[in-house]
Amino acid sequence: MSKVLVIAEHDGTTLNGSTARAVSCAKELGLDAIDIAVLASDGCSVSEQAAAISGVNTVILVENPANEHAVSALLAPQIEALSDGYSHLLAPSTTFGKDLLPRIAAHLGAPQISDIMRVESARVFDRPVYAGNAIITVEAPEGIVIGTVRTASYPVAENGGSATIEKRELSVELPSHTQFVELSSGGGEGRPDLQAAATVVSGGRGVGSEENFSVIYGLADKIGAAVGASRAAVDAGFIPNDHQVGQTGKIIAPDLYMAFGISGAIQHLAGIKDAGTIVAVNKDADAPIFEVADFGLVGDLFQVIEELEAALG
Repeated sequence: MSKVLVIAEHDGTTLNGSTARAVSCAKELGLDAIDIAVLASDGCSVSEQAAAISGVNTVILVENPANEHAVSALLAPQIEALSDGYSHLLAPSTTFGKDLLPRIAAHLGAPQISDIMRVESARVFDRPVYAGNAIITVEAPEGIVIGTVRTASYPVAENGGSATIEKRELSVELPSHTQFVELSSGGGEGRPDLQAAATVVSGGRGVGSEENFSVIYGLADKIGAAVGASRAAVDAGFIPNDHQVGQTGKIIAPDLYMAFGISGAIQHLAGIKDAGTIVAVNKDADAPIFEVADFGLVGDLFQVIEELEAALG
């Protein structure tokens, strides 16, 4: 029996949408069963959300005080213990999955396939290279298939499922060399997760300063959007790097992406090419981002944002 185990990403209360996207990829494998592993301190709510995803057979809930925070050194040994009997192990290609799965792959002695964007067969996958400018097809060798799913390439799997929730206790010795200290989030408090948000408002070097970035935050809060940034804005110190969008940042696929003062270097465009609608505002009429934007406006971003907020009431 071939089945896949998807590792759930969550914050202890809410299941991240990236998990449902990974399930969409798992469905393409055409295996006998799709299970989700929820590792948490108190995972009742998260496991119920996971069980509601269409196509999921079983949610395996592992509750342990050590799982209160997603520390890969602590999660990996537990997932390795759960992986026995599975032909495939998947996680979203987010900061969570990119941190966790390489550790598991190394421990299990299996190669990892990163950024799966299309399933050709149970062992053959397509993934992007060169900032998404080329696609290569890779084949996994015999043994367990371990891969991260490029969430921008897959839709969120629908709800409507009624998977069984199975609580499981693991007898695994957890390492003590890595411990959670604190979670520091710059400017993201109370806003949607950048990698899962339906709407993203981003700022670039054209915003001018850290203080001026308040207009980006203000518009994002007004429309319930996540906040993103170009690498130039991050390197200039305008905003913390956890907001960076692009090849060396986060690959996202929101329904609406609004870019203010972003020129559109190829590295940035690699992170937004799967967005539904791209709106760009830049005072430079020759900015490369206008070549990919669905709607472009040449003008002063501060004036445009002011008029947008006035129109929004």
